[in-house]
Amino acid sequence: MKYDKEEQSILNAYEKGKIKLRSPLKKEIHNVKAIAEPTFRKNRRITIRLYDHDYQGIQKTAMEKGIPYQTLISGMIHQYIEGELVEKKTG
Repeated sequence: MKYDKEEQSILNAYEKGKIKLRSPLKKEIHNVKAIAEPTFRKNRRITIRLYDHDYQGIQKTAMEKGIPYQTLISGMIHQYIEGELVEKKTG
């Protein structure tokens, strides 16, 4: 793994014993959880209609991945919105 200058200097300092790791304080854990919680909250329910063939394909893929099909659909939508899932160009 390649590190930038700052990361390498931190790693070097740790390896030389110049810095020590510590467990986070309860207050710090609480603050991080409070900040992260809205990121993971799903707050909108929708209804969509799918072709039966697509629905069966989604269920099969979800089963192969070991996740609920709703989670697969939600993840695919999120990836598409974030630009991580792109349309195939045809023709």
